[in-house]
Order: sequence, then structure tokens, then C-alpha cells
Amino acid sequence: MKKALIFQGGWDGHEPQLVSKRFANMLEGEGFEVAIHDNLDCLADVDHLLAQDLLVACWTMGSIEHKYTQNISKAVGEGVGLAGCHGGMCDAFRNDVLWQFITGANWVSHPGGDGIDYTVNISSSSNPITAGLEDFPVCSEHYYLHIDPAIEVLATTRFPVVPYYHIANKPIDMPVAWTKMWGLGRVFYNSLGHHDDVFDNSPNAAVLMKRGMLWAAQGKETAQAQGLTSERFLVSDAKMF
Repeated sequence: MKKALIFQGGWDGHEPQLVSKRFANMLEGEGFEVAIHDNLDCLADVDHLLAQDLLVACWTMGSIEHKYTQNISKAVGEGVGLAGCHGGMCDAFRNDVLWQFITGANWVSHPGGDGIDYTVNISSSSNPITAGLEDFPVCSEHYYLHIDPAIEVLATTRFPVVPYYHIANKPIDMPVAWTKMWGLGRVFYNSLGHHDDVFDNSPNAAVLMKRGMLWAAQGKETAQAQGLTSERFLVSDAKMF
């Protein structure tokens, strides 16, 4: 049985308990054993993390011990998947650049706040995470992020929608959902999910999230089946940060 660890907390406005419960139900429906933790001490034991197939982040802002981030880095680098949505992953631990390096982005703004109408455009119809999905409307926060150029973009949204200083620049397509690799591990992010009901009001957002988590959780098994090892990725963290 595959195992998933969800850590929830941080700013309550993102409804981490409701979102975590939704994600746990998705995974349990696929046969996962899921543990939800209300504190970050669950990240202290790297061997426990290495025993998981998937880590799910639902923790907005806050701070994290750098050792915990290093443990996540090692576990994901060895093939454990990492997934999350909205501020629960890419607006977590703003002062930890290793976390941003792993996840592929960091939040900087949501011009106009909540209740903005916009469209999510599927940009990779051949990917199994987005296969069969069509563009869809969303009414929520419109996330502007600073992005790792290495990500594989699955869906985008057009900026600007509301006036702010950034409109002096050309219109851009901001990634909404993406994948990336961290060593042998698979990372998935979906910027939707300001409130739990976004996944009810925009069902394709829920499909993206479920498929993305399942994809990330397959990384360890795939690496083992192919006989891959993490040795070629190893470097001392002291030389990196």
C-alpha cells in the first residue's frame, strides 16, 4: 500500500484542514494510507519521510527549520513525490530558498484579491495529468508567481485581469499547474485552491490536483523499476546554501 504524509497548518485563511481532508480522501480512494500532521515535527525523521511515496504540503507562510527542508530535499531526491496547491506549497516558508528551489516558484501577489474571474488554459493536452481537460473558468485569487524556468507547464492564465502597476509590462501567460523533477522525485503544483470550495466550483481544478498527486507518488516506484540511483545528484548542502 502506498503511503502519503500531509502536513497542514500556517495561515488559517487557506482552510488547511478542509483542503488536507479533501486531498486525503482523494488519495484514500486510490488505496493510499494517509497520515495528516498538524505540526512540522513530522519532518524531523528523514527515514520516516523516505518510507513515504508522497508528501503533500498544506502550510501557508510560517517558518521551517532548515534541517526539515533538507530532509524533504533528501526524501524527494530519492524518489518520494511532493505535491501541493496555492499558498499551501508555493507561499510556504518564504525565507527558505531551498524550499522554493524544490517546489519551483514563490508567490509574490494576487492582484485584485479574492473573487477575480479568470480562465485557466490547458497548455499540455498530451500530458496524462491534463489529458481530456478543457480550459475552464475560475473565480478566486489570481496568483502571480516567480517561476523556476525548469518547470514543465501544464496550464496557464493570462495576466493582467485587473489594473495594477504590473500592467505597464506586456501581457503574459502565468503558469497555473506544473511538474518538475528534484533528483529522482516528482514535484507537482497547482496554484488553485484559495478556499476548499474552489475544487467544487471548478471541478477541473480537482481533477488536476488528484492526477498530479498520483503522478508525483509514482516517482519512487518508477525509479526503482528502472534501477535509478540518486548518486549523480549528491552534493553537500553546505556548498549550495
